[in-house]
Amino acid sequence: MRYGPEHKQATHARILAAAESLFRTAGFTGASVERVMRAAGMTVGGFYAHFASKEALLAEAIGEFMRKTEPRWVGGLEDLRGTEWVAHFARRYLSRQNRDNLETGCIVPSLLSDLTRGPPEAQAAFAQGLESLVAEATRHVPGGEGVTARQRALATLALCFGAMTLARATSSQALSDEVLQAARAFLVAEDKDPAERAARAVKNRAR
Repeated sequence: MRYGPEHKQATHARILAAAESLFRTAGFTGASVERVMRAAGMTVGGFYAHFASKEALLAEAIGEFMRKTEPRWVGGLEDLRGTEWVAHFARRYLSRQNRDNLETGCIVPSLLSDLTRGPPEAQAAFAQGLESLVAEATRHVPGGEGVTARQRALATLALCFGAMTLARATSSQALSDEVLQAARAFLVAEDKDPAERAARAVKNRAR
């Protein structure tokens, strides 16, 4: 029986969704082709009609995740600048919900160690998504003394991804919460420009 292009696209999307779910919970190594196809309700033989390799699947999954999730992270923040933008972004990303719900939370902490030694196509897909997010952040955060706006944007995202990875890695609920809270507090404090910091210091001394 011959299927139309719509069927193939739907099947491709089903495999991709199954892979993303397994990558979140089992990482790259644990998400075997057999497990992915079983989760998608298909046989292993159908995999290679859609993906050249498991590495190609990882590349598409991470690229698709970054494309579809960026609007969720930054949507509605278009008119915000500086500390206000960073505070809203940090609250969205560095949340307990993002930490605890692997089904809908960020996939990046689940795959960071895999990407560091992963296939070039997966690293390239992640880099493309990261560049897009950095470009968006750069439009909203200011530079400062000794740091450019892009450097501040990169540092903000690096701290967010790193803090979420640490928060998920510890078995201590209290420590995990503290990591998220500390990262949020640090980001907002670091984002204040010199004039704002000076005004705050004067205000504190006057109390």
